[in-house]
Amino acid sequence: MSESAGPLLPHGGYRRLRSYKVAEAVYDATVVFCRRFLSHDRRQTDQMVQAARSGVRNISEASGAAATSRKTEMKLTNVARASLSDELLGDYASFLVQNGLRVWPKDSREARAMRTRLAQDDAPPMPPAPGGGVRLRGLSGLADFVARAEPELAANAMLCAVNQAAYLLRRQLESQGRAFLEQGGFTEALYAARTQARPLRQPKQPSCPACGKPMVRRVARAGPRCGQPFWGCPAYPACTGTRPIQSDKSDRSDKSDRSD
Repeated sequence: MSESAGPLLPHGGYRRLRSYKVAEAVYDATVVFCRRFLSHDRRQTDQMVQAARSGVRNISEASGAAATSRKTEMKLTNVARASLSDELLGDYASFLVQNGLRVWPKDSREARAMRTRLAQDDAPPMPPAPGGGVRLRGLSGLADFVARAEPELAANAMLCAVNQAAYLLRRQLESQGRAFLEQGGFTEALYAARTQARPLRQPKQPSCPACGKPMVRRVARAGPRCGQPFWGCPAYPACTGTRPIQSDKSDRSDKSDRSD
């Protein structure tokens, strides 16, 4: 994730997120699944592929939006989660039910084994499957597995993968919420950066014209310049040397922008 010395919030680096890697594998495998099993239903294919694509692209967009808006980052992350969990997941479950195939229970032996292999990019090799079947060789091999496995195996593998992506995105949302509560958003970061930079713009401390000592900033309490700042000698009242302070337009503009 990108770090910046300026007011931009940390952002980028989405390709290193596990949620992105799983969502990307789901997208690629969904395209293969629909071409293989749903080529006759163009509308269903379009809906499933678009839901899978939304899961991937909204993660990357959220990562970029984080630079200036934690709110937008969280909103897009939730869109990605909803596309996978609330839409695509149901489509795969419906495919199984409508074709008289078994939906694996969450705690079944098959589902646990599938989740274990999906948790690794490249799972350790296993003996060949009996009867010339295929085995999932990890997340990186999901699309290839879907292209060759029996319909029940392929659809249940996709259910497990989509569930993993949705779980990771829920955890990501929780982390983003904590970061917002603890660190604030872009407005707070922008004001903090301006506040930190402001002392660098202050006029250089001059020397007293009478005694040569470094002067200090004071504010007139009476007289025609009451309330206005000026440079005064630190030895006052023994030394009454003063210098005017030139107005700083950029300082005034910062104050007027404080509510942005």
